[in-house]
Amino acid sequence: MVRNLVIGSTVLAVLLAGCGAEEEAPIKTGPGVTDDTISLGVLTDMTGPFSATSLIRIKGYELFLSQLNERGGICGRKVELEQADHGYDVDRALNAYFDLEPQVLGFMDITGAPMTEAIEPDLMQTRAIAAPASWSASLLGNPHMMVVGTTYDLDVINGLDHVKRSGAIGAGDTIGHVYVDSDYGRNAVEGSTFAAEQWGMELVAKAVPETADVAAQVGELRAAGAKVVFLSTSPQQTATAVATAERLGWDVPFLVNAAGYDPLILESPAAAAVVKRVLVVSPIAPFATDLPGPRAVAEAFTRKYPDLEPTGSVDHGYVIGVAFAAILQKACDERDLTRDGVLRAFQDTNNVDTQSLTGQLRFSLVGRPSATQSYVARPDPATPGGLAVIANLFESDLVKLKGTRAK
Repeated sequence: MVRNLVIGSTVLAVLLAGCGAEEEAPIKTGPGVTDDTISLGVLTDMTGPFSATSLIRIKGYELFLSQLNERGGICGRKVELEQADHGYDVDRALNAYFDLEPQVLGFMDITGAPMTEAIEPDLMQTRAIAAPASWSASLLGNPHMMVVGTTYDLDVINGLDHVKRSGAIGAGDTIGHVYVDSDYGRNAVEGSTFAAEQWGMELVAKAVPETADVAAQVGELRAAGAKVVFLSTSPQQTATAVATAERLGWDVPFLVNAAGYDPLILESPAAAAVVKRVLVVSPIAPFATDLPGPRAVAEAFTRKYPDLEPTGSVDHGYVIGVAFAAILQKACDERDLTRDGVLRAFQDTNNVDTQSLTGQLRFSLVGRPSATQSYVARPDPATPGGLAVIANLFESDLVKLKGTRAK
């Protein structure tokens, strides 16, 4: 059946007069849906250690939703946010979640691995979908989790492949990897493990607590002869690691997952060393990416929030909005804005063009990342958002191989 045909008003009138107009089926609705609005939840850290990132990501959501609502919203309803702050505290997050859950159709944001883990069982029972502020592959096993973009391990593989193609590493070399002993870090090190095995390289991996000093681990990797170091750490640990290498006179490239970089590093004593040595691997376009989608977001953000300092979290929030709206529109087309209807739409969504904000999104591949491409950027204080892109979205052949083996 051919859909979305534009029919002239005269022809349409004749058809209706001759055949009689069929009334559309009523739209089924569930929690968070009224005749005028669709409410989505944001459960994030507005006052704790990740507040700066969370608050700017919320501006990305708000920017997208303002544009969506100007176009008429979804099913003639404006999409609105119901927000709650957990301050990166699990108990606060659970209390806020149980307050929000009856009021919303789904969650546009759940921030923090411990909070997500605590909430996951109830999401399964309530049938709501949620977009975690995470790219951990472990979340792909939950059919209610909407991970937008590639996962930490695939970013690691893509980043290492970028360095390998530059000639900085080759067969027989040693890769160093410092990673936080959490879901984030453990998933990331799966990528370096796979790459080292496939390329005939040695991996020396160092697990650290989330708040640990990493200077000793950097010294150990230097002693082990690592030719490149991947950091799957916090931004503070990233700054410490790179400053330590500078102090030791150890001139090797440092690759960093997007979660381990914050533009505020460029205002720290480690700034010069970070600019000199670091490459950031990201599933989401850095703010100043010179491609149509990111460029349009940057222009709209600057107009709407002229006094705010942007980061890549703007694009992260915006593209989550793009993905959520595509799913809600599919549910609307099926006349079913219940949680089960949205869940079915989510699992049937396999072609969301994000205009290079991230790779093309496919959510219908159960247990697989929604995208497999990464950006590589270098820290640059002169670039809005603090990152200058040096490689647009690309996918390593190893990522393709890993995906084949996962089938």
